[in-house]
Amino acid sequence: MEIVPYSAEHREPLLALSLRAWEPVFPLLKSAVPVFVYESFYPDGWRSRQSSDLEAILDDEPDNIDVALIDKSPAGWVCTRLHPEDSMGEVYVLTVDPVHQGTGVGRALVQRSIERARSRGMRMVMVETGDDPGHSPARQFYEGSGFERWPVARYFKEISDETQ
Repeated sequence: MEIVPYSAEHREPLLALSLRAWEPVFPLLKSAVPVFVYESFYPDGWRSRQSSDLEAILDDEPDNIDVALIDKSPAGWVCTRLHPEDSMGEVYVLTVDPVHQGTGVGRALVQRSIERARSRGMRMVMVETGDDPGHSPARQFYEGSGFERWPVARYFKEISDETQ
């Protein structure tokens, strides 16, 4: 495995592997959140929203992205954002092709993200993920990688006219 800086030739393979990686997550997320919340975030389906969000990251933040290659083909990627006001790096996106999950690609990408943040003088690295059943493997991975959980609660209330 080799980790390289992102280049435009990686764009389409990274989008495709990301959607494959999140395929099992979203049905479990959908059943774990209120219908109005899921429909608000994903009115055209999760694939549409994920694709547009990831396209924006790949197009707007190419210098923040590292790509894991196996046999010269993308196997995963990480986007690292820096928040100097908090002396913090953020693993903003981490995705590994399901074919390569459990082989050390994710750990190598997280390590690259940590190195990126450390080299810029950051004191810590943060990552967010869902607390729903679909994100359970991600939580286990981050906790197994030494990340400590921060207690956060996010609440939603439907306020559309039909609920009044």
